[in-house]
Amino acid sequence: MAPKQEFVRAGPLPGGVVSAVGYRAVRPGREGTRPLHRGLPSPYLTLIFSLDGPVVSGFTPDQATGSDAISTDVVVGGLHQSPAYVVQPDDETGIQLALHPLAARALLGVPAAELTGQLVTHGPDVLGRGAADLRCRLTEATDWDTRFAALADYLEKQLATHGDRPRPRPEVAEAWTWLARHRGAGTLRGLAAHVALSERRLSTLFRAETGATPKQAARLMRFEHAKAGIVRATAAGDGPDLARTAAACGYYDHSHLVRDFHQYTDLSPTAWLAEECRNIQAGGHRNGGG
Repeated sequence: MAPKQEFVRAGPLPGGVVSAVGYRAVRPGREGTRPLHRGLPSPYLTLIFSLDGPVVSGFTPDQATGSDAISTDVVVGGLHQSPAYVVQPDDETGIQLALHPLAARALLGVPAAELTGQLVTHGPDVLGRGAADLRCRLTEATDWDTRFAALADYLEKQLATHGDRPRPRPEVAEAWTWLARHRGAGTLRGLAAHVALSERRLSTLFRAETGATPKQAARLMRFEHAKAGIVRATAAGDGPDLARTAAACGYYDHSHLVRDFHQYTDLSPTAWLAEECRNIQAGGHRNGGG
């Protein structure tokens, strides 16, 4: 029997939530080792409330399937530069949010930089007991509208709780806006001139807030834009033109796009598409701001 997958996108949510998608997958009749899903780097933070059991993951396939796997029901993930490997259970239900890194202080109570250096963080360690309580409410709810309403209420309370936290420096906020406007294709020199800081000073401030350098953030944005274009072409039944995509997204050439795919997915673009074809057809990649 073929797997059944459902993806339901929430309406606008408060506080720098780029997207929120409810998901459910049922994979009947599988035997043997559970396959792994690649959680790809993106310009956004990740918040997952898993409703069927813990998310089990690792930096490598061996870690994800071994005794030192990372397991948590509420996942908080910072910006990272390589894929995370996630065990796919037979049945899974949850809500995954993409959060703007500069909203981390207001929603999570810490700057995004504090989430770097580890694959994921146990949600209640960052968010407190309220995150575990919300997960229980989401698990007990019987429809997506009720779950999304509970999530919106929780986010509003988080914003009220952390409303007096210092905001990111305006130079960093403007730098992120500039990079996003250029979809990662601008230069560090042009960015530094735009915010009237030296390249070194800007890089220091930017990394202290987000956990990534401007160059790393730009690469993530450029890759996200390219991947979104490839996904759209695939969903429409067209074969993606990688050379044209590379040129449209500001890559120097086709080989640089392939290089980024290898870094961020551990696969070539063609191999990644083959692996993700079913998810793309089901709408599983309509997440984030790509």
